[in-house]
Parts: sequence; structure tokens; C-alpha cells
Amino acid sequence: METTVEYRDHAVTYAAIDIGSNAVRLLIKQLEDDFQPRFNKVLLLRVPLRLGFDVFSNGGSISDRKRKDLVRLMKSYKQLMKIYDVSDYRACATSAMRDASNGADIIRDVRKKTGINIEIIDGQEEARMVYNNHIEAMKSRKGNYMYVDVGGGSTEINLLADGELICSRSYNIGTVRMLNNAVSEGEWKRFRSDMGDLAVSYSGINIIGSGGNINKLYKLVERRDKRYPRMHVSSLQALYGRLREMSVRERMEEYGLKPDRADVIVPAGEIFLTIAAITGASYIYVPVIGLSDGIIDGLYTKHLSGLGK
Repeated sequence: METTVEYRDHAVTYAAIDIGSNAVRLLIKQLEDDFQPRFNKVLLLRVPLRLGFDVFSNGGSISDRKRKDLVRLMKSYKQLMKIYDVSDYRACATSAMRDASNGADIIRDVRKKTGINIEIIDGQEEARMVYNNHIEAMKSRKGNYMYVDVGGGSTEINLLADGELICSRSYNIGTVRMLNNAVSEGEWKRFRSDMGDLAVSYSGINIIGSGGNINKLYKLVERRDKRYPRMHVSSLQALYGRLREMSVRERMEEYGLKPDRADVIVPAGEIFLTIAAITGASYIYVPVIGLSDGIIDGLYTKHLSGLGK
């Protein structure tokens, strides 16, 4: 479990709970009250419940053990939100919970026992939320940019041309699904076909990566540009080749990876490299963005609407 903690008081505070296929995250940010509002991260927790390993390999349902663990975790997150005096929160579940046959039952159980209301969001909403906190900056940026968020159960794509959103798409292709051989050939075909069509229609696509795996891959590559930040696709290809030849244990020992990262990092690299190969992208930008950030930006936008701004 990774933690980042900084305690502050007397500020508007928002929380995001991201229930993914590999990990469940709690992000708490406080709003700085100045002429250009910005958020400061005060707490980040990541617990690898790995719900997707149940859903994609256990007949489509989440086990009783992980159901109980999720309830325990939500109780803990609720107490932390009280400690940090959270003004508003949103809890979103993605691919694993979408596909779980008992997902709705689990959500009702969590709400009854913890008071936390979990929303199952579809792939399109997940895709849009990934870039929400960067869309204003993108409006002034010329060129074609593809946001790629690789999760355990799905991959979300957002294409922007000269700052305008062209399309948001979601594919049931994720790292946990791939490890469980649960990605259909039809989904791969749709994915590759769509990427090819977009590459033809929008030349010179730049990839902007999102998710824990691309962040870790960026830190591990031998050559990276810290100014932007970005890494050359050839550097990622070289690292991917080394990682692919190693066992999970060897990756843990060689690169200091945790078990729940050491297995999923290889299929994540494959997805990003597949997109880069089809689109002809030379670089992957890694600005450290994710669903949790998009959730909090949505809460802030709702707050502004309530103030009539």
C-alpha cells in the first residue's frame, strides 16, 4: 500500500474514491483560495484489492472475501474523510464492478454498512473524466493529442484536435483482463481498427498516458525527458522487452516493483506500444493524471455551479 499524507486544516476539501480492477484509491485534495484556484494533494492511498482477478477469472463474480475486504476498506476511507473534513466526495467503480454479476448487490451492501454510495460509471464517462482536469489547458494547444488511460479492466481513449474533443472511446482491454486471457479477439480487432482509422484521419498524434503503470514505466526507462515530461517510444520498447523476458519475481527484485505492479506492468506496456505503433507516435507524455483527479475536478465544477459562477 502506497501512502502520501499531509495534514492541513481550514480549507475546502474534496475526496475521490476510484474502485478499479487492480486497486482501490482514495485521493483527498484541498483547494487553495487564491486568484487562480489550485489543488494540493494531502492524502493518497492505494490498496490492491484486485477485484478484476475475481471477475475475469471467477465466473464473473466478486468473491465473498473481497466483498468483505471492500466493505472494510470503505469504512476506513470514510473515517479518513472525516479526519480531513472532506466537503464533498464521489466514489466511482469502473470495469471490474461493471462486469461483476454481483456488482449491484455489493454496492448496496457497501451503502448499507458504510453509508458510502458507489456509482458504477460506464466506459465513456470514465474516458471523459480522465482528461477533465486538463481540458482547459488543452484548448490552447495546437495539434492532435490522444489521452490513453490503461486500467486493469479497460482502456479509455480521448482524442483532441487543436484542443477540441473529437471522440471518447472505451475498450474492454486491460492489464488484468490480459493476464487472465479474458480479452476477446473481436475487441482487439475493434481496438486496432479504430486506432488505425484515427491515425489516418488525424496525423501526427501525440500520446498522453494516464494510470499507475505508465507512471512507473516512465520512472524506469533509461532515457526520459523530465522537462515535459515524456519518454521516447523506443525507450519504452527497450524496457518492455527486458520486462517481458523476466518473471514477476525477477521484475520485483530488479526494479523494486511491488507484486501487484510487477505482473500488470507488462501488458500495460504492450497496450501503449500497440497504440504508438499504429499511430506512429514518437513520444508518450506522462503528466501524472488519472480518474481520481477527474473526479475531484468534477466536484469542484459542481461547487462552482452551486455558487452561481
